[in-house]
Amino acid sequence: MNGAPQMSLDGRWRLNPQVALRPERFGALAYHFGSRRLSFLKSPRLLEVVRGLEAAPDPIAACRAAGVAEAELPNYRSALATLARTDMIVPVEPQEVAA
Repeated sequence: MNGAPQMSLDGRWRLNPQVALRPERFGALAYHFGSRRLSFLKSPRLLEVVRGLEAAPDPIAACRAAGVAEAELPNYRSALATLARTDMIVPVEPQEVAA
């Protein structure tokens, strides 16, 4: 994953409303009802980060709130970029922030 180009993950993000999460011992399964794509969140901490995205001002803040160590941030940023590229997480639109 680290070889993939970095996406801009600035601002607020959230789980796509078309995605359902099923917690598992290893983390979670994420199923996108629109694309029928299945993704694996490979750790319980990544699940916690994804669940905390909407309440955080940006993904890095969500990582820190979930207890991600500074040295682990690049790996989590890469995982979140993959989730964004596959439409599992989406940016919060400005009108949603104001509501």
